[in-house]
Order: sequence, then C-alpha cells, then structure tokens
Amino acid sequence: MRERVWRPRRPVSLGAILTIFRRGSGDPTFQSDRGQGWWLGLPTTLGPATLHLHARPADDEVVARAWGPGAEWVLEQVPALLGDGDDADGFVAHHPRVAQAKVRYAGWHVPRSGLVLHALVPAVLEQKVTGQEAFSGQRVLVRRFGQPAPGPGAARGLWVAPDAKAWAAIPSWEWLRASVDGARSGTAVRAAQRAGRLEEAASLDLAEAHRRMRSIAGIGVWTAAEVAQRALGDPDSVSFGDYHVAKNITWALTGEALDDDACAELLEPYAGHRYRVQRLLELDGAMRPRRGPRMAPRRHLPTRR
Repeated sequence: MRERVWRPRRPVSLGAILTIFRRGSGDPTFQSDRGQGWWLGLPTTLGPATLHLHARPADDEVVARAWGPGAEWVLEQVPALLGDGDDADGFVAHHPRVAQAKVRYAGWHVPRSGLVLHALVPAVLEQKVTGQEAFSGQRVLVRRFGQPAPGPGAARGLWVAPDAKAWAAIPSWEWLRASVDGARSGTAVRAAQRAGRLEEAASLDLAEAHRRMRSIAGIGVWTAAEVAQRALGDPDSVSFGDYHVAKNITWALTGEALDDDACAELLEPYAGHRYRVQRLLELDGAMRPRRGPRMAPRRHLPTRR
C-alpha cells in the first residue's frame, strides 16, 4: 500500500468531481464508501491499481491510498484527477441557472485522469444506444476480460477494466454477447490497437489530442469530447451529438428543449468553458421533463430460427 496526503489550494468536492467516471450505478470499477471515500479500479500503463480517496475537510486534506503495480502512478496523478490543473479564470456566468450552479458546486473542477483508452472504450460503448444497454455491456466485458482490483479492492468486489491488449483480443462473439454491435466493437478494437498513440494525447495540446482521437474510424466529435472531459481536463468540449445534452442545456437556459445548433449558439459567450457549463448544469439537476416510455434494450445476437 502507498499513501499520499494532498492539500488542495481550493475547495475540492470529491463526489462532484469523481462521479463523472462512474458508468452507471452498477459500474464494477467504481464504488462509493458510504461517506468514507471513493474507490476506483484503474488500468495504468504500469499495471492495475486500486485507488481510495478520502477527504478531511477540517484539515483541508485529501488522503489517497493505492495498491498494485500502478499505485505510484495513480498517486502522482491525484491532483490532476481532482482538477488541480483546471483554470476557471475568465468564466463568467451569463445565466441565472449557471450562476446558481457555479456557487453551489464551487468544489467541482474539470478532472484529468490522463488515461485516454480507459475513458474512450466506455464512450464508444455508449455510442447511439441507451445508457442501460451501454452500462450493461460495460459490466459484462469488465468482469469477463478485466481483473479484480489489487489489494483490498478485490475483497470489495472492485474490478479493473481490461488493458489495451485485452480489449484488442476480445473475440467478436463476446462483444455480441455483451450486446455490443460490430460497429462499436470494431471502433473499440481499433482504438485498443493504437493505444500507444492515443495515450500520447494526454501530453498534447487539446486541439491535437482531438485530431489524434478522431483519426480513428468510428470516433467523432461526441466520443472525443466524452474522453476529453475525463482524461484530458478539457473545459470546453461539449457533448454535441448527444440525444439529451443539447436539449437539457437549452431547456435549463431558455425553457425550451432545442437542438445542437441552438445549443452551440447559446453557449458561444462561454467559449473556452462550454463543457464547464454543461457539467455544472448536470450536477445541478438541470434536466428537461421527460415523457413517454423508456426505449427497450436491443439484442445484437443473431436470431435463432
């Protein structure tokens, strides 16, 4: 076990920051410890790691403990993971709802995990399907091809997602059994095969990082944005192309659920901080009322006759 005590230079809300890494309530790589901290299973370039984070507000400290081959790497990454490099200078709230969220979630900052593939594969699984379907597929694949988290993580039922080599080696029929169609599995495998180049994106400027991700067939604006929000600390990448995001943002700011074009125009005054607005509104529960039945999950296995 390795330990690090970090004293942030400003208020830090662990829950507000870290929950963006949870892929559904049953994510096997992410756990809340009933107010006693947060557990993450992480696949680093040095090997798997279990990370436990606990805040000591009275002492203005965050205590980080880690286990496994990647322990030292994740401890070094803790400040960036909790948004220490996030610069909100120049961010002005032009709408009352944004101003409210900015005050209410002053301890939220844009995280930067530095783990590109770890953020990218789940984003690919979420392309053009319901969250229920994507999260279910993620759980199946992690438990089938990942590994129990090191140290106390295993006893807690915490898992580490597959590394690049393992993602690339998953047979086509196993993707289908997890309800992942060929288009998405093909994109995930191509990304895993180019993991080295993708992980380099964490050290590039954001524009070049986006270009590198989108050079892989099947990765577009939405997927690259989802990765940049988690792995690269990008405060400006809105999830354009999402079924809900534009409608929720425009509804929160104007009272009408509008499309991506209208959302982009509405967010123009926030250039440089557009994702910041998206996430603050999400944290503040700014979601339009939904009506009608939920979409049923689809099956991707061949039909037997």
